[in-house]
Amino acid sequence: MARAAAGAGTIMTLSTIATATPREVAAAAPAAARWFQVYVFKDRGVTRAMVDEAIDCGYSALALTVDAPRAGRRERDFRTGFSVPPHIDMPAVTAAVGHSEGVTPQEVFSLVDASLTWKDLEQLVSDSSAPVLLKGVQTAEDARLACEHGAAGIVVSNHGGRQLDTVDATIDLLPECVEAVDGRIEVLVDGGIRRGTDVLVALALGARAVLVGRPALWGLAVGGEAGARHVLE
Repeated sequence: MARAAAGAGTIMTLSTIATATPREVAAAAPAAARWFQVYVFKDRGVTRAMVDEAIDCGYSALALTVDAPRAGRRERDFRTGFSVPPHIDMPAVTAAVGHSEGVTPQEVFSLVDASLTWKDLEQLVSDSSAPVLLKGVQTAEDARLACEHGAAGIVVSNHGGRQLDTVDATIDLLPECVEAVDGRIEVLVDGGIRRGTDVLVALALGARAVLVGRPALWGLAVGGEAGARHVLE
């Protein structure tokens, strides 16, 4: 995926719970522009170690996710019978917490701190040499507070609609967040971006850029690196 993003001239954001470490992805795609998505763990030393590794490996920004402190009740998954293996290889997590084998999603979220405050954002900004974007903003109030507490940008996001049922579409929330920020920091948006016209609409409503997830993964599943690059292009 990192090579596909580089080939398409864009950025890849690597998840904390990815199946490859920041160092492995950097080695596989050294020329790729890379960001690192951050979950804050109860043990702040674990978070610090992951962030340090990412920055050391050339990741140029951090995306602090604040809208998914717990796994959501994903009723579509129940209806379709979707399940994941009992243990998933998440090497960045397992190495950081000292596990010798994979972990379950429940174990991962038991390690994540669900009681973040704005001081945690300030601390991450202070500790990191890379800019920090706040991912999961859905209100004008939080957009303003992100500015006040040191974020370099926000991502208007509802986690793909998978965390909390009946939330508003991010494209509807975007204008109020753009207005609240008033040009002080960058505003990005994700959720429902499926084609070029969706990108144009988001840009017209004030977003600087968009993030995509599922379309790129569909391309990766069908055609590997070339498939993901084709979708992104």
